[in-house]
Amino acid sequence: MKLVLLRHGESEANFENYWTGWLDVALTEKGMEQARTAGQKMKENELLFDHVYTSVLKRAIKTSQVALEEMGQLYLPVDKTWRLNERHYGALVGKNKEEMKAEFGAEQVKKWRRGYKEVPPLAAENHFDRRYDQLDPRLISHGESLEMTVERVIPLWQDNLAPRLLDQQNILVVGHGNSLRALTKYLENVPEDQMDTIDIPNAQPIQYTFNDQLEIIEKSLL
Repeated sequence: MKLVLLRHGESEANFENYWTGWLDVALTEKGMEQARTAGQKMKENELLFDHVYTSVLKRAIKTSQVALEEMGQLYLPVDKTWRLNERHYGALVGKNKEEMKAEFGAEQVKKWRRGYKEVPPLAAENHFDRRYDQLDPRLISHGESLEMTVERVIPLWQDNLAPRLLDQQNILVVGHGNSLRALTKYLENVPEDQMDTIDIPNAQPIQYTFNDQLEIIEKSLL
């Protein structure tokens, strides 16, 4: 069974170098082209999916749609879930990373970005739209560490991805840098202090092949 992880193409936030988190920003033209290229790579590798999961943020949703169109698989069922959202960066959302280095120092910014248990300054209030209305408010944090992001993503694997793979289905998961790093950490049992070794580039399909016991037998970048 195949599981492909795909980070969204370049977003406006990637281009302008600010923290995005759950802020809903669009893809750049480069990001759209990256999504098309990702779809072409998956088509060249003759990947046929049965189900698609993406976040509820449009940079991931659009990437999935563009890639699926390139593959001729727009008909596939797509589940959009908040569990695949980017890490919630709290009060840092919308702030330029270089400006934050100047204000708080490079070491502190590095801790916010890469420290496994480091929680960013919390947002005083979440200004989210109706896409989160059905969620228990206790599930929505005001800022997440990487550890909290991992804990948020694991139920998606346990409740949705693993059962489908065991049912011999191939799955495409389109998410964000940190939500896909979280899933990778869980799948590969990466130690907390080695999270920095997990690289999830924009729009680069990462293919896992599993056996019937959901053990990874191959991993490749397409």
